[in-house]
Amino acid sequence: MAESTIHFRDFAAEVLEQAGALVERIEPEGLEALLPAELNSQLRTGELLRAGFGADLPPEAQRISLESDWLERFGHLLHQRGRRMRVALADPFVSLSNPEKLLEHSLALPNAVYRFNGITGAWTRYLVLLFRYTALSDEKREGIVKVGVNLNQGSAIDGFADELMMQAMTPEAMSAVTPAAKDLPADWPTARVKSYVNRALPSLIHDHLHLFLQGMQRRLDRDLVRIFDYYESLRQESLSKLKKQKVDSARETLRIEAAAREYQAKVVDLKQKYDLSVTVELSQVLEIVSPVQRINLLIKRRKGERKLALDWNPLVRRLEPLPCEWGYTKEAARIVCDDALHLVSLAGHASCPDCGKEHCRACHPRQCPRCRQAAALKQTDQSGQSEPK
Repeated sequence: MAESTIHFRDFAAEVLEQAGALVERIEPEGLEALLPAELNSQLRTGELLRAGFGADLPPEAQRISLESDWLERFGHLLHQRGRRMRVALADPFVSLSNPEKLLEHSLALPNAVYRFNGITGAWTRYLVLLFRYTALSDEKREGIVKVGVNLNQGSAIDGFADELMMQAMTPEAMSAVTPAAKDLPADWPTARVKSYVNRALPSLIHDHLHLFLQGMQRRLDRDLVRIFDYYESLRQESLSKLKKQKVDSARETLRIEAAAREYQAKVVDLKQKYDLSVTVELSQVLEIVSPVQRINLLIKRRKGERKLALDWNPLVRRLEPLPCEWGYTKEAARIVCDDALHLVSLAGHASCPDCGKEHCRACHPRQCPRCRQAAALKQTDQSGQSEPK
């Protein structure tokens, strides 16, 4: 029996049992359930449900698959149950033997230096948010994207979120003891979570839709060429007749103008046909409490310095990337700003498109400070006095 089939059958059996049904697993790859009246009404089936999940069905069984509407039926049955889950992982008591060497090969700080200040055992909380997206154009695509972050220092964990989730689903994780609240990072404010997600989702969804977007662009280009060739042939035909002066010139001129208008209208229709809309819905929130080896660093930039803690996860044996205090990024390199020693991605310290000067987007998220100062000086020169503060 395929592993995915087993998982789907077990999932269906557990949902039905929790809803009050009497369930028995049968072969090949099926189940039989006796449903109470209320559950029968919700699932829109008979009192006795006999279902199959694999290629071969039990006698008189209906097929339940991922492509059928049964996932939606189970979703209505679950409603909000299972939307949020918290799991604690057991400490494997694995230590990092050479943290300095790991840091040397992992950290990228082009304009700053760091000093290793020791390593200690600790606990952290990972927040993994699963979003379901639907992309609709001339075709439809659906999928799931994950946004994962360490609530201690804000590092993105997308590189090993799947491995952590696999660890969280093991029986050992279900029985692990959760540490005291004082040993764990605090919850992020809702506004901070939303800001992080809003920066992460567009990039993650674009990566998921990369091939779909390429195919859509090829189809659009093909249709644009086809329409252009058709109306260009009409225009050339009329121009040829006008050149030979064998037809009414006014009528052919009107035909050329009409063809141009029709061509523009067809282009607009094509753009509407291939217009892409993407809807995103939060599907599930998973909080994973995990042991970590916490590496303490001292970051130095010119005369300034700041302390930073970076976590190495012993369960997946991975060092988390440096956090970006401006938002989500896939880049490993971080720039340390001069004003507040923020750690930001290269894009978070890029040049201003107006004045060309670099500035930290964590310090000044809305406007370049140099452009703002220039605008204030210009206002002062024009009015003879500065604007009221």
